[in-house]
Amino acid sequence: MTSAALFAEAASLIAKADGLIISAGAGMGVDSGLPDFRGNSGFWRAYPALAGARIAFEEIACPDAFRRHPRLAWGFYGHRLNLYRRTLPHLGFAILQGIGARLARGCFVFTSNVDGQFQRAGFPEDVICEVHGSLHHLQCMEPCGHGIFSADTYVPEVDEEACLLTSPLPRCTRCDALLRPNVLMFGDGEWLSQRTAGQRRRLEQWLRTTHRPVVIEIGAGSHVPTVRWFSETLGEPLIRINPTEPDIPGRGVSLAMGGLDALSGIRAALDRQGFPG
Repeated sequence: MTSAALFAEAASLIAKADGLIISAGAGMGVDSGLPDFRGNSGFWRAYPALAGARIAFEEIACPDAFRRHPRLAWGFYGHRLNLYRRTLPHLGFAILQGIGARLARGCFVFTSNVDGQFQRAGFPEDVICEVHGSLHHLQCMEPCGHGIFSADTYVPEVDEEACLLTSPLPRCTRCDALLRPNVLMFGDGEWLSQRTAGQRRRLEQWLRTTHRPVVIEIGAGSHVPTVRWFSETLGEPLIRINPTEPDIPGRGVSLAMGGLDALSGIRAALDRQGFPG
């Protein structure tokens, strides 16, 4: 089937829906210039200092890294926080917003990304579920009861060549212990999940009021399959956008291409079909 035919099929699924579920993995940010850590090779290209030390993604993205090498761990996460703050979301975010705005029940986002790009693109906070947390929030390394709080006032200074934090380490105002991002890391039994749990409850409530949803999944791989599992277990028509792993197990459309190209093609097909907006 040609790309035009696939776009038309995807557009038909959307036109029949009353709500849009946007499920997004790391590939969603690629068109904005964000790195996609697909295996150590991609990770090490983005962080050559960690490549030189042969430190894998799973070794730096874990709570123990903050205990063993806090300046290295915060060098990695501080760089990412600064990168996310200055990155502008690509046009695909606006296309998804426009589609959701034309459906009776709107849209809801389910994402494993911790970059805050959906909020930065203008999606309301109450229609986003960040299943792995957010780098824009912090928590204490100790169980002091401080809870989860915004990282807005924390501005890390990082030696990017060495991947090391050069500014003071962030400290808890309650107990003076080290702070860490409120993101679910590898081997992480310490992550505070209350914020994400509240988001998940809002998502489940939205799903109960939506009768004909369609799922558009962008850039969700099988290495960390949280988003793919979510998309597939809903039992709804699925439009999967993934240049390397596009296959779907049930009803839907498979688009083996990047997010922005696919969403632009779908938007054009909706225009041709007279979809409002």
